[in-house]
Amino acid sequence: MAAATTTTQVFCLAVAEKTDSVVRILASEADLSSYSFFHRPAIAEFVNFFTKTVVERTPLGQRAKIEEKEFLGHVFIRPDGLAVVMITIATYPSRTAFSLLNRLAEEFSSKFPQKATWATMNPSTTATRYPELKLHLQKAQDPQSADPFMRVQKELDETKIVLHKTMESLLARGEKLDDLIVKSDQLSGASKAFYKTAKKTNSCCGM
Repeated sequence: MAAATTTTQVFCLAVAEKTDSVVRILASEADLSSYSFFHRPAIAEFVNFFTKTVVERTPLGQRAKIEEKEFLGHVFIRPDGLAVVMITIATYPSRTAFSLLNRLAEEFSSKFPQKATWATMNPSTTATRYPELKLHLQKAQDPQSADPFMRVQKELDETKIVLHKTMESLLARGEKLDDLIVKSDQLSGASKAFYKTAKKTNSCCGM
């Protein structure tokens, strides 16, 4: 299977909650239109797996950029455990990505200020409870038009630590991504088989 075309620059925007014991995706929107219809379910599972893994392995209060094959994951986790994630093509400007995530975190916490409301949220309710997320995803497809949409970047300019990591570097010593995928209960048997095939052919799903 061929990699996604550049018509889609942002594959996913997600909001999650990170606690000591679990990572819960609260809202998520994806654009996988550049991929074959038959492969989209497997890719959607890997996007979900990637999102949970990077949130789980990134410390509170940190912004990180994770490279994995032709994908680029941007994550921002606030001290209160609210996490926002953006998965893009490898050449997507990080300034624009983190700017959007900064605004996204503020908007979400303003609309849903109490953690008690987060417990009732999940990706299946995104369209009705947080329809703005889909609009942000659409707007982000064009970085040049998305930038003016964001607030002034002073805070991001002053941020000294934005990590550059690969997925492998997020794992604990001795862990391997292949083993993590095999053990994951987030991925179906079909998706795991698809991953193995894609890896052998250096195809799209390096996640």
